[in-house]
Amino acid sequence: MNELAVIHRILDLARWAPSGDNTQPWRFEIVGPHDVVVHGFDTREHCVYDLDGHPSQIALGALIETAAIAASEYGLRLVSTHRASSPEARPVFDWHFSPSDSSTRSPLIDCIQSRSVQRRPLSTTPLTASQKQSLESACGDGFEILWLEGPQARWNTAWLMFHSAKIRLTSPEAYEVHRDIIDWRKQFSTSKVPEQALGTDPMTTRLMEFVMGSWERVRFFNRFLAGTWAPRIQLDLLPGLRCGAHYVLVAKQQARTLEDFVDAGRAMQRFWLTSTHLNLQMQPEITPLVFARYARENRKFSRETKVIDLAQEVKARLEALLGTDASNRAVFMGRLGSGPAATSRSLRHPLEELITTKPTITPTQHG
Repeated sequence: MNELAVIHRILDLARWAPSGDNTQPWRFEIVGPHDVVVHGFDTREHCVYDLDGHPSQIALGALIETAAIAASEYGLRLVSTHRASSPEARPVFDWHFSPSDSSTRSPLIDCIQSRSVQRRPLSTTPLTASQKQSLESACGDGFEILWLEGPQARWNTAWLMFHSAKIRLTSPEAYEVHRDIIDWRKQFSTSKVPEQALGTDPMTTRLMEFVMGSWERVRFFNRFLAGTWAPRIQLDLLPGLRCGAHYVLVAKQQARTLEDFVDAGRAMQRFWLTSTHLNLQMQPEITPLVFARYARENRKFSRETKVIDLAQEVKARLEALLGTDASNRAVFMGRLGSGPAATSRSLRHPLEELITTKPTITPTQHG
């Protein structure tokens, strides 16, 4: 296989890195047989969840880590350098691949394409000490894992998710995101989240599709027909109770810069791929972290006053669960457990659609 074909193969695996709502905030410019320029972008301008672009920066970190793991298939190492002169919302990374001192092939390569989100209930069988040790080791020295396990901790976390979900379902800003990113009546989607991956039963799914046809319908159902209860129970409360454990990825030093969040994304992806290697299923749970930060910084993120008040409640619940210091340093959160792999999932744009020959790109709004 020639050098350019190797680069294409690495990029073809790297594109499977996770990103919020399957936004895939990257494009690749191949500039030589060993060099790639990655043009990143974030969705902060239109996505209420992408606070200051940090979730997109975490996704870019996951992309870099995935490429580094994929490179080990070919005895290569990746050096990724952030161009400090690039705009924060449009970061650029220079990738250089060179022969590695180690010829060890990472076992995580085989998990890159099979890793997915499982939003349905999982086994409540606790994780073993060996599993937790492997997952903690995967994160690296700059991060630690806070485990939320056992019936009481699962209940408290599920209740936190249940309250956070009310913001998702009553905020017009969140509605606009959900309206655009769900691919209705689909099992797979290359650019969105297919409805069958949501985790709701068929009747609730059809009701959600109808209600989300307009914000006026959402408001009516929420106000007069308890419209948030069924999805919150199915999407948040029951899955939160039905898992082996919840976990929080905590930075030892509070993440502040783009590089900090990229590092967090690399650690997150190692954790997620390791969980897949251990035959565990995973679902991210980052919305409480986002809403708590809005509240902590007194930032108005919605035109609905009640939603702002709900964020303060989520902040209080998160701090009661983790402690104030850990909640400030938390960069990612999720739930884990044994169970069947998801039968519906987000796919990715074909590699040829992600390769650009231009020095810069104008990202489109995904959804």
